Amino acid sequence: MRAAVLTQHGGPEALTVVDDLPVPEPGPGEVRLRMRAAALNRLDLVVRGGWPGLVLDFPHVIAADGAGEIDACGPGVEELQTGMRVCVDPAVIADDDPAMRSGLENQGHLHILGEQRPGTAAEYAVVPARNLLPLPNHVSHEFAAAAGLVFVTAWHSLMTRGALQAGETVLIVGAGGGVNTASIQIARLAGAQVLAVGSTAERCKLALELGAHQVINRADTPDWSREVWQMTGRRGVDVVVDNVGFATLSDSLRAARNGGRILVVGNTSGRQVTLDLPLLFIKHLSIVSSTMGPHRDYRHVMKLVFDGVLKPHIGAQLPLDQAREAMRLLEDYVVPGKIVLQM
Repeated sequence: MRAAVLTQHGGPEALTVVDDLPVPEPGPGEVRLRMRAAALNRLDLVVRGGWPGLVLDFPHVIAADGAGEIDACGPGVEELQTGMRVCVDPAVIADDDPAMRSGLENQGHLHILGEQRPGTAAEYAVVPARNLLPLPNHVSHEFAAAAGLVFVTAWHSLMTRGALQAGETVLIVGAGGGVNTASIQIARLAGAQVLAVGSTAERCKLALELGAHQVINRADTPDWSREVWQMTGRRGVDVVVDNVGFATLSDSLRAARNGGRILVVGNTSGRQVTLDLPLLFIKHLSIVSSTMGPHRDYRHVMKLVFDGVLKPHIGAQLPLDQAREAMRLLEDYVVPGKIVLQM
C-alpha cells in the first residue's frame, strides 16, 4: 500500500512516500480503515526530529488525524460494520490502564497515532474500534480529519482543565495554528471575550473571522503583553492560551490578571523556558497543562463540528504523494490552520 513514512529521524529528507508497505491486519478489538484523508500536526515535525526514548519501527507512517471507511473488523468487534464512514480519535490507551476508570484516559500511558503507533497517512490504517466515531454523510472526510486532534486538545484544555466560564476574558497567543484556531472558536462559543495575538495581518484577519473580538498584530506591536494590559483596563485577562512556550511565556504571565490561568498544551518555540517566579506567585497565577483529551471530550467536540457550530480551518489540501511538501508548509508556517492529505 501507499503511505507517507519516516525512514529515519532528521530533516525533510527523512520523509518519503512509498507504495510497497504491507496492508496491516486488524487484531482483537481493532478495525482496518480505508483512509480517505489525514491531517498533519506540529507533532509530526517533532516525531520526524525524534527525541531520546522514542523508538520507532521504520518505515513509520506519519499523521495522527484521519477519516475513512471501515474495511475489515478484527475479532470481538461486533457493533461496527464494513463500509461505515468514521473518523478517528488519535489517542490510544490500553484496556487495563488505570486511567480508563477515571474517564481521563489521556492522563494514562498514552500512545498517539503517528507518534508511538503507525499513523493515518496511508491507504489503510489499523486502529482500536473504540477510537472510532461514526461520520455523518454531510461531513467530508477532510473536514473531520482536520478537526480531530486540535479540537479535542483545545476543548480539554479550555473547558475541562481550564474551566472556562462565560464572561471571562481569554487571550490566544498565536492566531494561525490548528489548536489556536480551534481555541478561538471554543472560547467564543463558551461566552468569553476573546483576544488574539497574530504574527501577520492575514492571521489577525483570520482570527477575527473565527470569532476573536480583538486582535493584536505583534509585527506592529511587539510589546503585546503591555497592549493587553491597556486593553483590559490594566487588569489583565482571566485566561491565556500559550502553546508557543519559550518565546512567549514571560509575556503571557504579564498579560494575565492576578489569579489568572495560563493554559499550555504545546511548545512550538522550544522545550525549555525561564520563569520569573516572583511574578508567578505574587500574581497568584496557575499554569494548567494537558495533552490531548479523553474520548468523551472527543465525542462532545466532534458533535459540535458535525453540527457546524465549530469549523476547522483548512489552510491547504494536498495529495498523499505531496506529503513532503505538506510538511514543508507546516514547518515554515506558510498557511494558517490545518494541512490535509487526501488519499
